Amino acid sequence: MSGVLILVATPIGNLGDLSPRATEALASADLVCCEDTRRTGVLLKHAGVRAAELKRVDDHTEFETIPAVLDRLAAGERVVLVSDAGTPGISDPGERLVAAAIAADHEVTTVPGPVAAISALVASGLPTGRFVFEGFLARKGRLRDDQIDAIASERRTVVLYESPKRVAATLDALAERCGADRRAVVARELTKLHEELRRGTLAELAQWAREGVKGEVVVVIEGASGPGELDDAEITARLAVALSHGASRREAVDAVVAETGARKRRVYDLALGL
Repeated sequence: MSGVLILVATPIGNLGDLSPRATEALASADLVCCEDTRRTGVLLKHAGVRAAELKRVDDHTEFETIPAVLDRLAAGERVVLVSDAGTPGISDPGERLVAAAIAADHEVTTVPGPVAAISALVASGLPTGRFVFEGFLARKGRLRDDQIDAIASERRTVVLYESPKRVAATLDALAERCGADRRAVVARELTKLHEELRRGTLAELAQWAREGVKGEVVVVIEGASGPGELDDAEITARLAVALSHGASRREAVDAVVAETGARKRRVYDLALGL
C-alpha cells in the first residue's frame, strides 16, 4: 500500500487563515515535515492538533531526509509537508521531496491556501491576467544583473520576494534598468498587524525604502510596454475589421492580441465598446 504526500499551505501571518482542511490533514498525518519544529509546534497548538511526529525538513536537510520520507510513504503512511509560512515549494523547501515522491510512484496532493506572492499580486492594482514569479533575486554578481535585465524587458507583471535589508538596493537597481516611472508595489507584512501596501513608481519606492523597511516583503512590478505599442484607436480599428469579416467578439479579440501583442484585457475592454 502506497502512502500519500500532502502539501499543506499554512498562514503567512494571521493564524486565523489556517483552513479546516489543513487542520484535518495535520491531525491525521503520521508524519509532519516542517522547516522549524518549534514554529510548527506553535501552529499546531493554536489549531488544537497533536501531531504524531514532527521531522525537520529545511533547505539544509531536505536532500538527506528524502530517503527516510520515501520509506514512510512506502509503508503506506500519510506524510504532511508544511513550510514556516505559505505554500511549500514556493521559495521554500519541498520541490525536491515532491519530485522524489512522484518518481517513486507515490501520490502527491495539496491542501491549498495562502501564498504571499499571489496575495500581493491581487491587491497590487497592477495587471493580474499574465504574470511571472521570480522568487528571490541573486544577492550579487552577473546572475543578479541578468535577472534585473530580464525583468526590465518582461511584458508581464513581475512578482518577487526580497529581504527587507536589500529591498532598497533592489528597487534602486530596478528603477535604473526598468525606468524610474515604472509602476510598482511593495507589500509588507501581509495579513499581519502592520500590513502595508506601498504603491508608486520604482523611484518613489526606492526613496521610501532607503529610510528602512521591516518585515516580510513582496515586490510587484508593472510589465514593460512593448516598442511602438498601438493606441486604443488603432486596436479598435483592427477589432472592427475582424468583426466585419464575420469573427465573433472572442475570435476578434484573440486575433488582435496575436497580431499586436497588446494585453488581452485591454483589447477585450475595447471590444465591449464596439
